[in-house]
Amino acid sequence: MAKHPKPVAGSRGYWPKKRAKRIYPRIVYTEDYMKKINKVIKETKPIVFAGYKAGMTHLLYVDNRKHSVTYGQEISVPVTVIDCPPLVVCGIKLYKNDSGVMKDAGVIWSEKLSKDLERKTRTPKSTKTKEIVEKDLEKIDNIRLLVHTKPRESGLGKKKPELFEIELSGDLKSKWEFAKNKLGKEINVSDVFSEGEYVDVKAVDKGKGYQGVVKRFGVKIRNRKSGEKRRHVGSLGPQNPPRVIPSKIPMPGQLGFQTRTEYNKRILKIGSDGFSPKGGFVNYGVVPKNYILIEGSVPGPKKRLIFFRKATRNMEIKEPVEIKYISFESQQ
Repeated sequence: MAKHPKPVAGSRGYWPKKRAKRIYPRIVYTEDYMKKINKVIKETKPIVFAGYKAGMTHLLYVDNRKHSVTYGQEISVPVTVIDCPPLVVCGIKLYKNDSGVMKDAGVIWSEKLSKDLERKTRTPKSTKTKEIVEKDLEKIDNIRLLVHTKPRESGLGKKKPELFEIELSGDLKSKWEFAKNKLGKEINVSDVFSEGEYVDVKAVDKGKGYQGVVKRFGVKIRNRKSGEKRRHVGSLGPQNPPRVIPSKIPMPGQLGFQTRTEYNKRILKIGSDGFSPKGGFVNYGVVPKNYILIEGSVPGPKKRLIFFRKATRNMEIKEPVEIKYISFESQQ
C-alpha cells in the first residue's frame, strides 16, 4: 500500500545545534530595529532589562482583546514570575564606526563600584573621564550602558553578578546626557516597561545533554523487523555525492542549552512588594521585591537570567488587563 507524504519532523531552523557560549544571551541591535524604536519611543531610556526566572503560577483576568472569542469574559492563563532586582549602571560603553563595524572606543567607569563586581571582572584603577569624552563627543558614534545585576536582592542567594550592555533609545546627545546622569545609579524594571506591553524574551534554554535523532529531530522509530537499530535514521544520504551532507541528515549530538527568542510576550503585572506562593517556589524560594508576571512560558530553567527587549512586532501595542485573581497556592 502506498504511503502518504509527510513533512519532515523536527526543527532545522538552528544549525548547528551547539551549546551557548555563556549562560545568559547576547542581544544584537540591528539598524532596522533601532529605527523602529526611535520612531515609537520619543524619550531616551533603556530598551532592555533582565531578571531571574522564579517559577510559574496562574491568574484570572478580563479578556480585553477585541477579536477574541472570550472578549469581556474572565479567563485563566498561566504566567511566569520573573524576579527583577534593579540593574546598577557601573559604566558607559563608547563605540566608533569603523567602515560599518562598531569598535570599542573605551569605557567610563563609575567612581563607586560594588565589591561584588570584583567577583565577575577586574575593576580598572584608571578610566576615561566625562570631561574628555564631552570634548570629543563628535568622534563617538554610539553609547551604551554597562550594567550589572544585584543577585543579593533576589531570591537566588548568590553574590556574583552578571555584567552586560544595554542599548538606549534616542540620538547620541540625549544618550550621553542620560548615561551621564545614570552613572553609578540603579534602573528598575518600571523605568523600562509598563503593564500590558509586549516584549521579546531571550534566554538560554534548559540543557538536555547528548541525545539521539529521535529526541533531537523527531525521527520516526522504525518497526521491530528493521535490521539492528530502531532509533536510527534509515540512510545517511544518497550515493552521489558520496558524503554525508551537513545540515541535511539528522545526527545525534547536543540538545538544549541554546539561545532562543520568543516573540510577543505580554507583561500582565509589574510589582514591587514581593511575590511568593505558600512555602515559596520550589528550587527558588521567595521573590523579595520587584517582579513581573509574563503571560505564558519563557525559555530556560529556574534561576536562569532572562532578557526582555521591546517587541519587534507589537512595539506600539499596550493592553493593560484587569486582574481578578492570582494563585498563591502551595506548589510543594
